[in-house]
Amino acid sequence: MSVNDLVLVQGMHDTKLALSRWNENPFAVLRSWAVLSTLISVGLLMAVYLIAELTPPDATRYVIPGVTQEATLTDYGHVLFRNSLVLALHGLACVAGFMAGSSLPLSAAHRTGLSRWVHEKAGPLAIAFVACATLFSLATQAFVIGGTAASLATQLGSSPGHLMLAITPHALPELIALFLPLAAWMIASRRGDWHELLAATFVTVAIAIPVLLAAAAVETWVTPQLLLDLAS
Repeated sequence: MSVNDLVLVQGMHDTKLALSRWNENPFAVLRSWAVLSTLISVGLLMAVYLIAELTPPDATRYVIPGVTQEATLTDYGHVLFRNSLVLALHGLACVAGFMAGSSLPLSAAHRTGLSRWVHEKAGPLAIAFVACATLFSLATQAFVIGGTAASLATQLGSSPGHLMLAITPHALPELIALFLPLAAWMIASRRGDWHELLAATFVTVAIAIPVLLAAAAVETWVTPQLLLDLAS
């Protein structure tokens, strides 16, 4: 058996063991992920609100489905596409954590010379890269969404506070679902349970998909009415 085959077999074995163990008490595992994901989501929403309050609105006129034009299935598809990209990014971060923290060290143990050195150093560097990329993504989202929120609130004749109140019913569950893989990554990294991250990717993405489908529907057809009601 080659080194790569051994790594694949060990990875699938670890994944099956993790899924089997979690199945004995699923709520304990899901609760820790959900709590951390909720904290991240609330923190991002608060950051967006603060930035929206501090950012001078510009004169950009935004197209708002359900407000400036009728909301359609195409608009629903755009929301799903946008969220699917973010979920894929966070899911891949989980997979990268599994490879960097579990697969690469196992592979390195069966190599020699330069190949072993590269595999030993690649893991920590990959983990650091994922962490930095995630922090950069969160900061960028907060500033971009916050600035857009300031302009949207002005366009609607409302305030950032009212705008945040209107979008929270869809934004909070949406963000919690999107950040589930990231929460699993953070918890596993703290415990050193890198070998469980492939299983965590499967579970968190499977949970997130139906939540995102529902949240996108609320964002497309319910949130616009809330925006109009709060702006009036």
